[in-house]
Amino acid sequence: MELVKVHHSQENNISPSADGIKQSPSNLGVPSAKETMEQNPFIEANTTQVTMEHLKKDCIVPVFKDNEVAISHTEFVETAINAVSAILGNVEITKPQLRVSHMVKGRTPDALHIPTKDLQDHQKTIYYERVAWVSKIPSQTKIINGNETSLCVGGVKSYSTDNLHGKHSVQRFKMFIGYVNRICTNLCISTDGYKDEIKVMSTNELGEKVEQLVSNYDADYHLNTMERLSQFTLSEKQFGQLIGKAKLYNYLPKSEKQELPNLMLTDNQFSSIAKDYYNDVNFCRNKDGSIDLWRLYNLCTGAAKSSYIDTFLNRNLNAFQFVNGLADTVNGDSNSYDWFLS
Repeated sequence: MELVKVHHSQENNISPSADGIKQSPSNLGVPSAKETMEQNPFIEANTTQVTMEHLKKDCIVPVFKDNEVAISHTEFVETAINAVSAILGNVEITKPQLRVSHMVKGRTPDALHIPTKDLQDHQKTIYYERVAWVSKIPSQTKIINGNETSLCVGGVKSYSTDNLHGKHSVQRFKMFIGYVNRICTNLCISTDGYKDEIKVMSTNELGEKVEQLVSNYDADYHLNTMERLSQFTLSEKQFGQLIGKAKLYNYLPKSEKQELPNLMLTDNQFSSIAKDYYNDVNFCRNKDGSIDLWRLYNLCTGAAKSSYIDTFLNRNLNAFQFVNGLADTVNGDSNSYDWFLS
């Protein structure tokens, strides 16, 4: 299959759907809500899966101190998907899988003095401080080291990063385009496919920033870099050394840590990687104890699923950088990651 090339398309024959996301003819075959809900979650820690309908119908939208409305979670998702469609053209984009956390509860003015146990549903208000979402582009698939992957887009929004107590000001979003491993729903994110902080004042600005991200993403390079990982293998001894050094990393004196590459995965996450090295159905060790770096990469992205929404994408990207740094070290192209293997 020809690798995906992200480019501007002249065929933007798309129209809005009922939920606000522009639909091309191929968009109409999206999975049902039930099918989406039954997928393995792309993030696990402290999150609940919800639908766009729930966010639209059951949740209020926060405002700034001057009563200017903030960009809602649903506006974020719809704006981003429409921007992706504008760049990629007539491709199928699945309904977003949404995970939320940190529910903020309130009540309507007529219920201010009603005991909590007596509140009726229409007197309760809620919104979620944080949301993470992913949509797949199933037509853009690639087999990487025996695993089927699909192009995907997604993002994170946390109102905790906005100054809602002040006047209307910039809001911050995280956005990515990359791949999802269909076997395990692990996300695969590269440096040029991720923006850690998009600052905007309006949905128009947000759409423009997302279009820039998608246009600048080099899918061929990302795919080739991931395919390369299977060429390098760690012995059982090297893997044990790596786990031990990774656990020591966070306890290093500051001066020593500054001389090493950044490692964001936690001690508990490396414990999970060590456990899955033996037990993971898809990515465990070989019979001789060795493990190739593609499998190790997926153990790392699987462990990153236990991160909270705020740090999830950053740790996923860091896993990509970390394992590729190990590949360069094993191949003799760099000694930056020698400390972890020696």
